[in-house]
Amino acid sequence: MKDKHPHFLIIAGEASGDLHGSNLVSALKVLLPHARFSGMGGSRMREAGVDTLFGIERMGTVGIVEVLGEFGHYYGVYRALMKEIASCRYDAVILIDYPTLNLRLAKQARRFDCPVFYFISPQIWAWRKGRIRDIRDSVRKMFVILPFEEKLYLDAGVDAEFLGHPFIDMVHPSRSREASREKYSLNTEVKTVGLLPGSRMNEIDSLLDVMIQAAEKIRNELGSCQFLLPIADSIDPDLIRQRLGANPLGIQLIQGETYDVMNSCDTLIIASGSATLEAGILGCPMVIVYKLNPLTHWLADRLVKIPLFGLVNIVAGEEVVPELIQHKMTAENISSEVLAVLRAPEKEQAVRERLLKIRKYLGEPGVMKAVAKRITDSMVELSANEKTSV
Repeated sequence: MKDKHPHFLIIAGEASGDLHGSNLVSALKVLLPHARFSGMGGSRMREAGVDTLFGIERMGTVGIVEVLGEFGHYYGVYRALMKEIASCRYDAVILIDYPTLNLRLAKQARRFDCPVFYFISPQIWAWRKGRIRDIRDSVRKMFVILPFEEKLYLDAGVDAEFLGHPFIDMVHPSRSREASREKYSLNTEVKTVGLLPGSRMNEIDSLLDVMIQAAEKIRNELGSCQFLLPIADSIDPDLIRQRLGANPLGIQLIQGETYDVMNSCDTLIIASGSATLEAGILGCPMVIVYKLNPLTHWLADRLVKIPLFGLVNIVAGEEVVPELIQHKMTAENISSEVLAVLRAPEKEQAVRERLLKIRKYLGEPGVMKAVAKRITDSMVELSANEKTSV
């Protein structure tokens, strides 16, 4: 460290990165109380004390084709952040996930001899394995959050470490299942299904209507069924209400209580992504769904070479819960998979028990404290080396 008040450039590009970034900044401030943080993030990182040069509101688009519509904005952010690194005002760069932008920033940091700490590694095991060479050359320390990633990086010469998954500390309902069901006025004699269409607007656009159609089929088959829809912080609730219209299914919208909603449900219809792992930690049965723009899917199908799509299944190493991706994601298929669980209590219990075992793969509590300690120790080491060289 150049002084006792290190200045970090920290970059997150979407809602999950904003959450992890805020927790990491809070942990770092305990060890480095005078540290300053600037960069890109959302409301949580701002609340944690980050001076956000750019927000993440327009940075969460998924898919090659979808990104093209926002290319001008993305390119402007990229150029500005490259200039920030070139200014040499920062003691280190902390990158959180978001590899399309962050790997480019890592290269820039290397050019200007600014150390890079990367939290939540690019999924090289899924696609573009060649990126690991750039990572080895530009990242000082990689913090992986899936246990099998550590060996992949170490074998490639990257200083990587698995200190646990941050969900271990985060994924906890605020109340008991019974208390939540009472709060949501749920009938204990009627099955409850959660609808989780994602945290990005393009996911809402491609998934929600089909989920609602599936919900209607489920209710018709069972005679009665209750539906909960937790709304992500990044989504305007009024947009969801508009899509539901008259809401004949009585879908209950709930804000800010995703884990309590998950814990209240008998099963979930859930967008593929990190939320599937959160649901898995809670032991909640689910059907994973996703649908991309056809051209994006065509390209992804040729680039991504993994047998499983849902993160919870990837961590488990097997298809614990069904995946309905692209053309398989129909209201008929979704309702069929949901009913197969709701009509078979023994199957539901078996899935819950298998999901709960996944937690043991994800490390011990105190993940952010451990990552912050590693970064702090590394900064002290860098400072000592600077003094020695002088």
